[in-house]
Amino acid sequence: MTDNSRTAGAARRFWLRQVSWRGMALVAAISLLMGIVQATAAWSEQGPTEAVKGTVSELLSILKELKDPTRSEARRWEIEQVIRHHVHYEDMAKRSLGASWGQLSDVARREYVGLFVQLLRDALANRMVEYSGERISYLSEQRERTFAQVKTRLVGNKVDTFIDFRLVSQDGRWLVYDAVMDGGSLVASYHAQFASIIRDASCAQLMERIKEKTLVVKLFEKSGS
Repeated sequence: MTDNSRTAGAARRFWLRQVSWRGMALVAAISLLMGIVQATAAWSEQGPTEAVKGTVSELLSILKELKDPTRSEARRWEIEQVIRHHVHYEDMAKRSLGASWGQLSDVARREYVGLFVQLLRDALANRMVEYSGERISYLSEQRERTFAQVKTRLVGNKVDTFIDFRLVSQDGRWLVYDAVMDGGSLVASYHAQFASIIRDASCAQLMERIKEKTLVVKLFEKSGS
């Protein structure tokens, strides 16, 4: 065999290996893409009740795994991630301010939304501890276009109450935008108490109180109470 033949054979084997590796990489890329598409499709097909179940399941899992008082910061961080993924917190923040929202600059709005998420996170963390060990039953689901309501019942040694989760469909996902417990709306509770503070002081003062963690909000207060 001549040197030219050996060189040609080596070159052919080299290119065959390159083609083989490129083919394997292409197959891997296609498989990964299909997996992402399938996961996205499965998520988008999730109904309102399944969305609420998933959210509640995540919260209960956090409470169970991070119940040690020394892990309170980790628990709060995990709860915040659930809020950011499953709650329409921007809409909740906007409606909690009502007309005052229109008076804020874009910068102030972004700051307020971040503060509202922290306030909601801390409120959830405290409530979850109170309701640990309780059972939740999913009673019914109602849909109207892009809105839905999932009725549930929370039963245990400490409580026996009904909670209605209100959701909105956004980009194929059902997000919680309010919750009603025994007739009291979560968002309405925030709005009533925030409006009182803004009326007596200012929106800037409200935000300062949230920052300083000196604001205690009574959740699920009924309108007019």
